[in-house]
Amino acid sequence: MLFTERYSKQISGVLHCYDRVIIQGTVPGICYPGGMTSYLYSNKIRIFDYPKFAAPFKEELRNNAEKVASNNGIKIQFLPKRNIRKEKIIKNIIKARGDHPGLVHIISAMEACPSYKPWHNKKTGKTYLKPVLGKCLHYYFYFIDKYIGLCYVRVPTWCPFRLQIYFNGHNVLDAAMKQKGIRSVIRDNAIMKTESFESAQKISDALNIVCDQGFAFAPKPGFQNTPHLSLSVPVHFDI
Repeated sequence: MLFTERYSKQISGVLHCYDRVIIQGTVPGICYPGGMTSYLYSNKIRIFDYPKFAAPFKEELRNNAEKVASNNGIKIQFLPKRNIRKEKIIKNIIKARGDHPGLVHIISAMEACPSYKPWHNKKTGKTYLKPVLGKCLHYYFYFIDKYIGLCYVRVPTWCPFRLQIYFNGHNVLDAAMKQKGIRSVIRDNAIMKTESFESAQKISDALNIVCDQGFAFAPKPGFQNTPHLSLSVPVHFDI
């Protein structure tokens, strides 16, 4: 017997929708050791000068993060410990500022990241970059979008700069329902109540994630008047 059948008298409705969505973004050509090695050789940069080559990008990213924070009247919050929950911090800030669209907060933290290490193979006589697990400063840009709700972009400050974009399908559905005047109640990671589960399901069925030269959260073919969000940037995305 299904869970929904066993507790049918206690369940007010069933809703299927996207849950947590994480999209990874990489820079084509340098997102793997061989690609970065080829890039350095083609630009006449010594393999063992790789750290020196990568350092200016780190500073540029940090300066840009400070600029974004300053332009929005936000102070970047550094988390010194791993056990501090980012979600709790953001929840308290939204409670104070409201849930209107815009940049919510910027958090920074030292976290693990893929990296490269210069290496000379004595047996083959070849010099190249090899993959290693490193650690660098990451920025979390939390913002609220009109169509997809609360999301964040996680930006590492060291090559190969693997981006991470997060949003929650429940928030996307809730925003879409608000556009159509359908009220709902979200608690933690679930839509607890809604005026019409049938209408909510139709809206959810119309939502679609498309990855092609960027990513898009778009209506499926045959559905009209549903949110359409697209992002086109010179990186490769994987869901």
